[in-house]
Amino acid sequence: MTSRSVGVCYYPEHWPEGVWPEDVRRMAEAGLRKVRIGEFVWSRCEPAPGRYDWGWLDRAIGVLADAGLEVVLGTPTATPPKWLVDRMPDMVALDGAGRPRRFGSRRHYCFSHEGYRAECRRIVEAMAGRYGRDPRITAWQTDNEYGCHDTAVSYSPAARHAFQEWCARRYRSPDALNRAWGNVFWSMEVRDFDEVELPNLTVTEPNPAHVLAFRRFSSDQVASFNREQTEVLRKRTDADLIHNYMGRETGFDHWDVGADLDVASWDSYPIGFLSDRLDLPAEHKRLYLRQGDPDMQAFHHDLYRSVGSAKDGRSPSDGRWWIMEQQPGPVNWAPHNPAPLPGMARLWAHEAFAHGAESVLYFRWRQAPFAQEQQHAGLLRPDSVAAPGLAEAAEVAGEVADEAPGTAPGQVALVFDYPSAWAWETQPQGADFEYLHLCLTFYRAARKLGLDLDVIPAGTADLSPWPLVLIPGLATVPDALRGAIAAHGARVLAGPRANAKTPEMAIPLPLPPDLPGLDCTVALVESLPPSADMPLAGGGALTRWREALEGGADVVEALRDGRPAAMAARTEGGGRLTYLGGWPDDAAALRIVRREAEAAGLAVRDLPEGVRTRRTPTHRVWLNYAAEARDTPAGRLPPAGVIREPITGSARRASDPEDDA
Repeated sequence: MTSRSVGVCYYPEHWPEGVWPEDVRRMAEAGLRKVRIGEFVWSRCEPAPGRYDWGWLDRAIGVLADAGLEVVLGTPTATPPKWLVDRMPDMVALDGAGRPRRFGSRRHYCFSHEGYRAECRRIVEAMAGRYGRDPRITAWQTDNEYGCHDTAVSYSPAARHAFQEWCARRYRSPDALNRAWGNVFWSMEVRDFDEVELPNLTVTEPNPAHVLAFRRFSSDQVASFNREQTEVLRKRTDADLIHNYMGRETGFDHWDVGADLDVASWDSYPIGFLSDRLDLPAEHKRLYLRQGDPDMQAFHHDLYRSVGSAKDGRSPSDGRWWIMEQQPGPVNWAPHNPAPLPGMARLWAHEAFAHGAESVLYFRWRQAPFAQEQQHAGLLRPDSVAAPGLAEAAEVAGEVADEAPGTAPGQVALVFDYPSAWAWETQPQGADFEYLHLCLTFYRAARKLGLDLDVIPAGTADLSPWPLVLIPGLATVPDALRGAIAAHGARVLAGPRANAKTPEMAIPLPLPPDLPGLDCTVALVESLPPSADMPLAGGGALTRWREALEGGADVVEALRDGRPAAMAARTEGGGRLTYLGGWPDDAAALRIVRREAEAAGLAVRDLPEGVRTRRTPTHRVWLNYAAEARDTPAGRLPPAGVIREPITGSARRASDPEDDA
């Protein structure tokens, strides 16, 4: 039986070989079981074209395996060596300003460059030929952090040529492309696919349909690049294939990449994300300075559990997923990098396990005293003295060593869609409209009510497992989901901006939202500056975005001046569909999601500030993100505290709040 495990990321190439045995002994002593290596070693494994040096890697794998540690081996394609870049200098990506993304750090390649793809296949074939049947290698990681540093998109000549071919396959004729994109506007029509340029360096805003098509193409390039590696590996290994996605990275469709993998993983840096990647009030950031946002990690856990189900069509609650990199101390890359509150490295791991993670690997074993990440903490300091995270990692390892991975099915589904993120980046209509932030607003409300969520893709055709489904900001509602909404016998809360665009980034007719059975039309939209929130009669306000609603559906939310803010109707399946015509602030989101959840038969909890909870098949896990102690039904939680309370088999119904009684 597979059990939960704790591990670490290790870079034997950074340290003298005489250090390896002591490092590995201490890893095993701490209860670590998995060690990821190799994702940046191309220059060490192939120091010159065609001249391989595997000896040092053989020895490193041997030292790790002799101590009983499982090895996760990365393909090194995220860091092509200097000799390769010199041999084909046009393999680097170009940014939107036409500047090359040069050698000197990492991810310096264009996904569309056929010569580089061939070199990647060659190095992966060489590595898999040597280690593919090695039983000491229990998993393979493809590349590293696709899209990190804004690298999913390239404006290189190679990308232009590949995009033209992509357009030819998608549209079949220039006339069809012109119609789809509305190129009659501003005389943008093309006569041949060779005339299709990349949507950058234009005088003003490029055609949004052109931009969205280019984003779809760029996502397809990432997926096909990954598929080329998995096809090589599948022929030479039966070990699990994994990629480590980034948090808050929407440059490509992660479900598409996940369809070729066995396990999804992501790299979790809660404090770095709070500082660098979340548009939240200053007071919120102050309260969670050393803990991270209470919902950012959980959202990604639920997302990647779903991505981990893409290959074999599992339920989103049963997908396989890991944390490949877990923050153990201060990072180096955010605007500000405070140290975690004591206990947070343990709490973050337990939260991941509560959401179904099989493994949590801390990044990294020893802090590097050189190069770009020398300020990034590890489990050891640069002088090999234990850093605070080591004791917490060891504590977690002991606590979960004999437990099987798994989580409870979500009571609430949230539809998340990468093309919608691209659509609203392309034409936000408001400076602060961000799709992921909108989704987090609804996700956070459900979490504050003690509800468990599954994150599901827009192509989901059956909503029956979830009493409540949330669909914020879905740019285009696919036919399969549209049918599922009509047939759903429970509650659906959609909007704002749901079904507001065609797949080619035009306003559809009939006008949005055009959802099944709902007599409601969005007559006008407006984006709101921070000083112009619009209060709701029931409490809270619309912020950032508001829609004028018309029609005969029931008005279930109104502005204080009486204008409709949300309208609802019965579905064919006997459920209730509500469309919310605006971005709710946190108070309104909590109130509205509470009403929908209770109407769906879900019992909600009023959780103290900073407290979150998640069910597993055997426990209810309570977590305290607050910097002060909090009282919960399971007992008093200290700061960064975790309580894992056994639940009874008779109380595992999704609607029962007393499952820990």
